[in-house]
Amino acid sequence: MRPLTRAECRELDRRVIETFGMPSILLMENAGSAMARLLLELGVTGPVGIVCGKGNNGGDGFVIARYLDLAGLPLRIMEFADDHSGDSLVMRDILVRSGLTIEKWPSLERLQGLAWIVDALFGTGLSSPPREPYPQVIAAINASGARIFAVDVPSGLDADSGEPMGLCVRADHTATVVAPKVGFARAAAWTGQVHLVSMGAPRAALCFASFKCPTSDASADRRDAPIRPSA
Repeated sequence: MRPLTRAECRELDRRVIETFGMPSILLMENAGSAMARLLLELGVTGPVGIVCGKGNNGGDGFVIARYLDLAGLPLRIMEFADDHSGDSLVMRDILVRSGLTIEKWPSLERLQGLAWIVDALFGTGLSSPPREPYPQVIAAINASGARIFAVDVPSGLDADSGEPMGLCVRADHTATVVAPKVGFARAAAWTGQVHLVSMGAPRAALCFASFKCPTSDASADRRDAPIRPSA
């Protein structure tokens, strides 16, 4: 598919949910599990820091944490949000019921000593500079020395313009859902290598308005192989 704007991403989600009847929580599960499989293909090692904000991006981070835990990787799950609702709250509760520790508003020193960091603070919906204390969190992620994997878009990046809105996560890899974002063409210094992952939407859902209908499932990376727990 061609690159999408922020508004087109919202419209695609709405269409998949309302017209095709796919629950939003299923889309989150599909996208998050695909990103976890991609991390394993990239050779992720622990400890892995999962940095979650509020909303769907944080919910994706919680899904990634569950699958990486299933694969046997040591995790440090950090929550930089006061509360959650909807799908992200469900995904958070699954981790809590599974006995996984979620560090709420941890010291930024906890971002040190990690092999990888999953940036799930902000997604495509961000349209203004992050407020404090998030710039401090982003700066600590960038200074961590870890390899950085951004969920959908590096936190702090304007997905439409490709310009950072103040401080921005500088990722080694960005896993973006369905299609690149229009700003990515000017944001290679922030996105690193961009990977497409599927949220499992029907192909017919992608064929509307100005969207270019994909002719095969080659429009997104196939992340269908099961995750195998480590021995």
